[in-house]
Amino acid sequence: MAIHENLLGGPPPTHLPDDPGPRELLAGGTSATDVAAKYPTSSLAWARLADEAFERGSVVESYAYARTGYHRGLDSLRRSGWKGHGPVPWEHEPNRGFLRALHALARAAQAIGEKEEYERCSQFLKDSSPSAAEVLG
Repeated sequence: MAIHENLLGGPPPTHLPDDPGPRELLAGGTSATDVAAKYPTSSLAWARLADEAFERGSVVESYAYARTGYHRGLDSLRRSGWKGHGPVPWEHEPNRGFLRALHALARAAQAIGEKEEYERCSQFLKDSSPSAAEVLG
């Protein structure tokens, strides 16, 4: 039996299509700003921008970047058949941009005192991918 097999007949895991361009550019040292400009639908680029802003103390900016990445990810999930719930496995690398943006949104929401959004996003991350919640903290 698979580790994340759903015995209750819930929705199958959603696997976003691979788009290696943004990931390769970021790994090669291209700035997240340049990657987001070239690939504006990349949740990974927006999540990286959110992380960078948060690290330098620009929490509101981090929140805005994370929200953009989160919404771009929701769009991608829906195009991939996601119906608003169900697993989005961390183990499938193309899903990581969305999951990182969701984590960054929760973190920034907490930092600006948006308790309800922090709790909602944190729970959404745990429900989507317990592995991502563990890895991202």
